[in-house]
Amino acid sequence: MALQASFFKRTFHFSFNARTSRGAMKQRDSWFLKIWDSAHPEVFGIGEAGPVPGLSAEKPTDLHRQLGELVAKIPTVSLSSIQSLKDIQDQFGSLNLVPSVSCALETALLDIKNGGKRLIFDNGFAKGKPVSINGLVWMGGLDVMLQQVSIKIEEGFTCIKVKIGGLNFEKELDILQFVRRKYFRDVITIRLDANGAFKSDQVLNKLMNLAQYDIHSIEQPIKAGSSFLAELCRVSPIPVALDEELIGVVTRQARIELLDKVKPQFLVLKPTLHGGFYGCAEWIDLAKERAIGWWVTSAMESNVGLNALGQFASNYELPLPQGLGTGTIFKDNIPSPIEIQKGHLVYNTQETWDLSEEN
Repeated sequence: MALQASFFKRTFHFSFNARTSRGAMKQRDSWFLKIWDSAHPEVFGIGEAGPVPGLSAEKPTDLHRQLGELVAKIPTVSLSSIQSLKDIQDQFGSLNLVPSVSCALETALLDIKNGGKRLIFDNGFAKGKPVSINGLVWMGGLDVMLQQVSIKIEEGFTCIKVKIGGLNFEKELDILQFVRRKYFRDVITIRLDANGAFKSDQVLNKLMNLAQYDIHSIEQPIKAGSSFLAELCRVSPIPVALDEELIGVVTRQARIELLDKVKPQFLVLKPTLHGGFYGCAEWIDLAKERAIGWWVTSAMESNVGLNALGQFASNYELPLPQGLGTGTIFKDNIPSPIEIQKGHLVYNTQETWDLSEEN
């Protein structure tokens, strides 16, 4: 089998005003790596590199250069030598790929290895086993956010994630008060995501106010790199989950030092940002050794990336809902078997992929 590869860019458009504490987004770009056997070009693997503007360290020029290097190297690779994520790391680690490109490579290689059927990891997800996920409530006006909460709960979600830090804090408290008045803790779990919006001298007071609403956890309450983070994880009335803090921490030793110093209660793992699938597998191993909880979250990937994320997460026992509810955010997403049903991410085996635009 002689492998060939190419890459291309595609722009996706949000079906709503996607707003976080870092601002509003109307569209996002992804780059796709395609790998095929030259004798059978109709059978191909495809992987997505979807860096997040404002968070990812890589620039478009980095992606173009590294994807070009992969296109040149892949014809020299024997597919029979690829059996696992570690094999990919061993063969391509010297290229020092940025996380989003690592995701594209890992996904495309494992896809073509498994017959070009979008089967990335051999587990129950691609055979129809659902994955429990949280319902994401995006920032907006008070009425809009309250409406989102009601819709998510009507759709069957038992865990909702509310982005905060972009509105007046009192209005954000009003939203949580509304949820708790209408839904008890044993009915709805609330996660918060501050995206580093709180200042160190205000964060404890704000967390005390938030804690009265029975909050499961809060992602990145203060900016990454703060010297106050370890103390905050120790004294916070709400369990702290690290997200942006993990970006750029690339070696095993650096990851060990971060976890041992900060001692967070949870990790929010985004392969696109946190070292690809191989890197996130290492984060999970280290978290387990330290009794730190974790869940996998999408970073606004298309259905190609979301499929790989769902399959990756399903390699593990999942006691907590995952953050994989972004499949419906684009009005021009790639048609696929990926669906959201009653608070779960589901691979509908009765549906098919339509990658005609990607050929």
